[in-house]
Amino acid sequence: MIKPVAPMEAKSALQLPMGDGWWFEPKWDGFRCIAMKEDGDVTLTAKSGKPLTRYFPEVAAHLASLDADRFILDGELQIPVGGHYDFDALQMRLHPAESRIRKLSAETPAVYALFDMLLTPDGQDLRGKPLSERRAALKEFFKHFGNQHLLLTPGTEDIHHAQTWLASGVLEGVVAKRIDGPYREGERAMIKVKRAQTADCVVGGFRYGEGSSVVASLLLGLYDRKGLLNHVGFTSGLPVADRPALTERLEALRGEPGFTGDAPGGPSRWSTERSTAWVPLRPELVVEVSFDHVSGGRFRHGTRLIRFRPDKAPSQCRCEQLGPRRVEPVVSTAA
Repeated sequence: MIKPVAPMEAKSALQLPMGDGWWFEPKWDGFRCIAMKEDGDVTLTAKSGKPLTRYFPEVAAHLASLDADRFILDGELQIPVGGHYDFDALQMRLHPAESRIRKLSAETPAVYALFDMLLTPDGQDLRGKPLSERRAALKEFFKHFGNQHLLLTPGTEDIHHAQTWLASGVLEGVVAKRIDGPYREGERAMIKVKRAQTADCVVGGFRYGEGSSVVASLLLGLYDRKGLLNHVGFTSGLPVADRPALTERLEALRGEPGFTGDAPGGPSRWSTERSTAWVPLRPELVVEVSFDHVSGGRFRHGTRLIRFRPDKAPSQCRCEQLGPRRVEPVVSTAA
């Protein structure tokens, strides 16, 4: 059986590509997954090349049950929970205990959203074929096997439609692919445009640079419904020339406790002396930051500082800004 070396990847851009010949799809916030089947055996592989089969037994079992001896599919694993796709539920699957995995797979079963086909059930290798042919084969496959466990990612050649996806505030972004392009393994042959997301946050503390007396990062907080200030992430892209003056400004606001709810530097096997050392501040400064992902009510990655917001009251910086996205319908009739 032929197997892809690595999934085709995407490079980031600020806007969708113009002109003819582009195919646009939603960008999901899940686990990229290559699913391969031969003689009834199914393997699920992450973008990193690591195996996922044991963590998603319900997906593997469903694919194994299909009346097709072989195929290679490219798609995204998702777990719908409470009206949105829950990335935390996906992460909870990466657990060493098989009993725990089995329990979660029954309570919160994953779905597999398809967006490409590399090998057909009759053994045709499609990797060198244009996306238009691979998409047609995928639709035919889905026509026979699609259900609530196996979904088809929608797509369009209409850039205006794709732009409405970006503007909707529902999706993480949009991926653009050449409709006449082959499946280029391991290459950044697609384009991804992420929806701009911003949040106003309270600066509840800061960290000095390692071996330095000037600020390196701001610790960000949002108020919950109980009025507690919870640590939700950080921003560190501070202009070097501005750091001395900013350090003086921050040191003038030093004061306990900084965060009254969840605080930075909690117990973690990844914590170091430097990562747990921070200076608490009185909650008076507000900043606007841009971010990409939210996981567990926190920014999954570092944020980018846009500006200070002296016009914004700290009490207005609420956790609701990071509310979960709704599920964008993955319709079975997608073109």
